[in-house]
Amino acid sequence: MSISDKSERALSIDELLQRNVYDVDDEPHIIVDTEKCLKCRVKPCTLLCPAGCYTLSPDGEILFSYEGCVECGTCRSICPMDAITWNYPRSGRGIYYRFT
Repeated sequence: MSISDKSERALSIDELLQRNVYDVDDEPHIIVDTEKCLKCRVKPCTLLCPAGCYTLSPDGEILFSYEGCVECGTCRSICPMDAITWNYPRSGRGIYYRFT
């Protein structure tokens, strides 16, 4: 069987994200108001962030890591508490997508 006869399997989101390169800025481009998060019952950011930047601690607090952000803006759009201040990283910083 030749290489062209093999069917390619679809890559998982984690595998696709690992192909990218990040130039992480020292200053976060996303600020989360955790006081507002405590009042949120749904916490959609923990479910809908494609990069998994938002997680829930055992005591119900939102934990956030901006270093793996894919800059999609989903978090600011879906936050019912308006607790997320989101900007693009400073010029030249952030994610570099690799599609190969």
